[in-house]
Amino acid sequence: MNRAPNKSIPDQPFNSLPLLPPEKEKTETKKVLRQTISASIALAELKGVVNTLPNPEILLNAVILREARASSEIENVITTQDKLYQALSAKSVEADTSTKEVLRYREAVLAGFRSVKKKGFLSSNDIIKIQKILEENNAGIRKLPGTALKNAATSKTIYTPPDKYDSLLSLMKNFDEYLNETDELAPLIKMAIQHYQFESIHPFYDGNGRTGRIINVLYLILHGLLESPVLYLSKFIIENKSDYYRLLQEVRMKDNWEEWILFILRGVEKTAKETIQQIKEINKLFQSASEKIKLEIQKPFNKELLELLFEQPYCKIDYVVERLNISRITASKYLKELKEIGILESKQVWKETLYINTKLFNLLKS
Repeated sequence: MNRAPNKSIPDQPFNSLPLLPPEKEKTETKKVLRQTISASIALAELKGVVNTLPNPEILLNAVILREARASSEIENVITTQDKLYQALSAKSVEADTSTKEVLRYREAVLAGFRSVKKKGFLSSNDIIKIQKILEENNAGIRKLPGTALKNAATSKTIYTPPDKYDSLLSLMKNFDEYLNETDELAPLIKMAIQHYQFESIHPFYDGNGRTGRIINVLYLILHGLLESPVLYLSKFIIENKSDYYRLLQEVRMKDNWEEWILFILRGVEKTAKETIQQIKEINKLFQSASEKIKLEIQKPFNKELLELLFEQPYCKIDYVVERLNISRITASKYLKELKEIGILESKQVWKETLYINTKLFNLLKS
């Protein structure tokens, strides 16, 4: 039986991967348009609710670390939230390899975020820089054949991406144009389409999955759907990992765009709603801590210190000194007072004392 030339054959390079955009009637079905409305409403609410936080940086730091950890976990790079926060705060402790790799993901997200906000577009060169931070190499776009995606259990080839360098450059040029253009198609639908395309181009030797998931949130910022990278989409992908890979392959094999786009849109809606609820819980926790301080310390207390303790759940004296422009003695006194009334717990890490906002930490890691 002959296959259409734009369909993938698992063990052969997909050099006929079609350029974007796909056919409109396959991507703008009634089901997709209905789900787009639901996802857009949830995302718009999230964008607004972020601004109810005492300081939006509270959520930004937490979500980026959770996303970094979860996105890396998809690639079997495993660490813990505790190790991540310790590595960021206790500079005297050498982080393990997996923790360093996850922290590079955080660095790559922030670098991409700064670039998009500054330039107002996202190019292949920007994407290469993101991948370079993730992988700590200068390999760039693949030039050699031999890349294939295999089933971890059976070692059977699931998909072989394009392997001609000229084709990869052409596909990435087309991807650039699609990523940055504004047209009548809803940005959320386009986000699902571009994510499929990037993962199918698979332009790098390593780091394609993590780079692609970073592009997702940068795309939302680029098109004004979010102001900062606070959508934690990797959790949804982990929870539905088999469907994620199955539906990617169904687009390649069957042109099943509808189910793939619906999957991504449902993930955006679910994740946005979960993040909205978490923001409400953070606000409650902040208010509760503020009231506890007023009641039990019974003297004027710097609100900026409390904001810092929510931005940095693992805090240390140096952070307080720098933020409040006070002496180490005064900073130490403030932190010890908060420990005495149960707002903080202390933890000795080598020669440094870390003060942990335990209730917030437990909320953020859930």
